[in-house]
Amino acid sequence: MTSPRTTLSLVDTDPAELAVDAIVIGVHSQTTEPGNGAPAHALLLASGGESIAAAFDGKLTETLALLGATGGPGEVIKLATLGTVSAPLVVAVGLGPEPAGAAPAPESLRRAAGAAVRALAGAPRVALALPLPDDADAPAALRAVAEGALLGGYRFAGYKTKPQPARREPVAEVLVAVPDAADATAQAEIARAQAVAGAVRTSRDWVNTAPNELRPPAFADAVSAAAREAGLEVEVLDEAALKAGGYGGILAVGQGSEAPPRLVKLTWTPEGGGNGKRVALVGKGITFDTGGISIKPAQGMWEMKSDMAGAAAVGAAMLAVAALKPSVTVTGYLPMAENMPSGTSYRPGDVISMFNGKKVEVLNTDAEGRMVLADAMARACADGADYLFETSTLTGGQVIALGKRIAGVMGTPELCERVRVAGDATGEPAWPMPLPDDVRKGMESDVADISQVNAGMDRAGHMLQGGVFLREFVTDDVAWAHIDIAGPGYHSGEATGYLTKGGTGVPVRTLVHLVEDVATNG
Repeated sequence: MTSPRTTLSLVDTDPAELAVDAIVIGVHSQTTEPGNGAPAHALLLASGGESIAAAFDGKLTETLALLGATGGPGEVIKLATLGTVSAPLVVAVGLGPEPAGAAPAPESLRRAAGAAVRALAGAPRVALALPLPDDADAPAALRAVAEGALLGGYRFAGYKTKPQPARREPVAEVLVAVPDAADATAQAEIARAQAVAGAVRTSRDWVNTAPNELRPPAFADAVSAAAREAGLEVEVLDEAALKAGGYGGILAVGQGSEAPPRLVKLTWTPEGGGNGKRVALVGKGITFDTGGISIKPAQGMWEMKSDMAGAAAVGAAMLAVAALKPSVTVTGYLPMAENMPSGTSYRPGDVISMFNGKKVEVLNTDAEGRMVLADAMARACADGADYLFETSTLTGGQVIALGKRIAGVMGTPELCERVRVAGDATGEPAWPMPLPDDVRKGMESDVADISQVNAGMDRAGHMLQGGVFLREFVTDDVAWAHIDIAGPGYHSGEATGYLTKGGTGVPVRTLVHLVEDVATNG
């Protein structure tokens, strides 16, 4: 199911003269000293909206303040222009305090653009006159505004059969005001934003699809069709091929469901082989997770349709890679299974022979993600990779430790730092975590090479247990990073900034940034 798409283009016309349904400007909050006659909390117009303010004879910020505007981050205030400018509506979006001697941070612009476009649902054509610096930071700022607009305008198509009179259509067309619409760098940023944000939206669509419509075979078909259309090489392993290949972890998790498991492999190969580096992306694709025999509580289980957010992100990132054509070989691995309780389910106490030959003692069938990931990561190493980035909604421990917005990163220290830097750049924060020896010691098995979780079922360091387990399936010559997005992968609260309710598409933008970084810097 595909969500409605928002188009994006550049314009260098005076914002006051644009024939659009709404013009968006930025405002900063400003605290004044008491006793100088000014209100304690005043508004400061951000750059980009000067011509709009001039049309209001200098009374624009005063009027917005009367309407309740404070300039707080993401705040949206609408003002009818009554013919003052061409657009019938001026929309002020808060950017927070004005940065000293600098333009707003890219993430502030990304969130502001997203909040404004989301609030303007029902307006077919919207222009953004937000602050864009004219220095070396200009491309990053423009990228942020463009991504925020496209992601804030996302809405899942859904399944409602009756008309919804109060439900307004997302903004169809967004114009971004820039000094020179024909500038090649600016045009390149818009093209990139459309490719990357389009991939994020596809990832969100997959995550938001009802789990009865996206079981492993259907998910594999959807990803494969999109990948082939994008020009990627596609290989799909069905249950027979998985058995023949020795993928014990994927098969064990999937054997409880009547919908058999799959492993999808997507490959981008640049002309001439690129810079010679090889990047592997691996994503957890549990299309629904009941916990299996170790069944989950009913409360909130419906959100387990999002347990394939890692695979959705990897599949979507590969679509963006195909569009951006980086000079590095990239291969995506998407292990897919449905974790169901039945007479054929795998059990606590089972010993599973994995793709790389290691024997794993199963203690908790709800720790299924690491089982399918281990096989896929071992396959990626066997195929050959210099860098391996894996992402998954793996542990509730990630949410407890880092909350719902910051991913946990474990693996090769240098690569974890690279992920952290990429996350900061894209607005998808991640924080490196350790892999302590005592956590590994607690996973010693009496009968196998390793227990799937702590042998005493101790949940201390629960997030770290997942990373320690996955490390067993990465060869020593491969730099790797495990990105736990249990919290960031799905947003169950009200929409905020450019995040709408449901799948977030995290960490598509981080993965694409990392691929481009490897293509540029090796």
